[in-house]
Amino acid sequence: MALTNLNNNHLTAAQVTAAQDAITSLETALATINVSLTAEDRQRYGSINEQNKLFVNKVADYHKNQSILQTTQVDWAEFDNDHTSRGNIEGFINRLDALSTKLKNAKILHDYDNFQAALVDYAYTNFMAGTGADGFENKQKELKQFFTKTPSDTPPTNPTT
Repeated sequence: MALTNLNNNHLTAAQVTAAQDAITSLETALATINVSLTAEDRQRYGSINEQNKLFVNKVADYHKNQSILQTTQVDWAEFDNDHTSRGNIEGFINRLDALSTKLKNAKILHDYDNFQAALVDYAYTNFMAGTGADGFENKQKELKQFFTKTPSDTPPTNPTT
């Protein structure tokens, strides 16, 4: 027997509404920092790699702890704001990525459960169509289109017979 009902946890209508409202609230709260970049912009500005993040963090450390060594050509208030913002945003991204992974995992299990149940229903439809029960032949034809055979699905012929 196939494993079915791998995820029996379902959100109530109220929980779905609460989640949708929370996402809307998050989108609204973050709207002021949302920026749309073109593909060219993404290429031009890119993302600093880990080595460069360490460099920026070291400069920030010198700025904070030995400000006598910093240049006056940098707007340090803006530097601090950028540094704090990137840290906050990175934290948001990490939490959202983890949540996204968990949601994808839950969806995978629900998809699997739906597919297994649909296969059981299709097997039942084939059985009932074979008995000539009303309506099942049409349903069988409609569902059969999803099970087209490819050349590799046909059994090989035996050349010795």
